[in-house]
This record gives sequence, C-alpha cells and structure tokens, in this order.
Amino acid sequence: MNMRTPLKTVRGLGASRKGTEHFWMQRLTALALVPLVIFFIIFLIRYAGAPYAEVAGALSNPFVAVLIGLMVLAGLVHVHIGMQEIIFDYIQNDLIKFLTLMANTCFMVLIGAICLLAIVKLAFMG
Repeated sequence: MNMRTPLKTVRGLGASRKGTEHFWMQRLTALALVPLVIFFIIFLIRYAGAPYAEVAGALSNPFVAVLIGLMVLAGLVHVHIGMQEIIFDYIQNDLIKFLTLMANTCFMVLIGAICLLAIVKLAFMG
C-alpha cells in the first residue's frame, strides 16, 4: 500500500530530484540564446571579410565581448544539459554512463575555457 498522496508523488521530481531543474535550465538557456545568437549572426555578417585589426577592435568593445561571452556560456550550458539527458536516456551500462558524463563535463569545461580565453585575449589585447 502506497501512503503517498498524488501531490507528494508529483513534488518528488523523480529519482534524481533534479528533473524540473534541468527542464527549466534547458528552456532558460534556449530563451537566452535567441537574442545572443541573433546578435552574433549580425556581428558575423558585419565583419565578414574584414581585416583582423578591425574585428579585434570591435571585440575590444566590452559590450560586444560580454555578449559573445554570454552566448558561449549559455550555449555550453544548454549543450551540456542536452547531452547529459541523452546519456541518461540511452546509455544503460553504469560504468559507460559515468565515463561519458565525465567526458561530457570535461569537454564542456575545456571548450568554455578556450573560448572565453580567446574572447578575453581579443577584448584586452586586441
């Protein structure tokens, strides 16, 4: 006999207790990416074929550097959560699941560090 009420069952959030957090974080990052990606596409169109010095000068503007940095961070969080959900759903072996989750996290941190370092270098050093 189950002593849980239907409300208690719904509030349980599943086995990991993180189901709704991932759901909402995925939606929020997708929503944040819409204007950021539009800005990035406009930036790419504007500076396509421009000399390096001109692009570096544009990226030295703090507003531009921050928007591109936010796009990188939001994109990486969005991809990390998406890949994590795919791994949870489709990989059954616990060891392989653990290793792929670790690889996913390490890959996202590495790519994020490289991208942010490039943005900071261009923003401060031109």
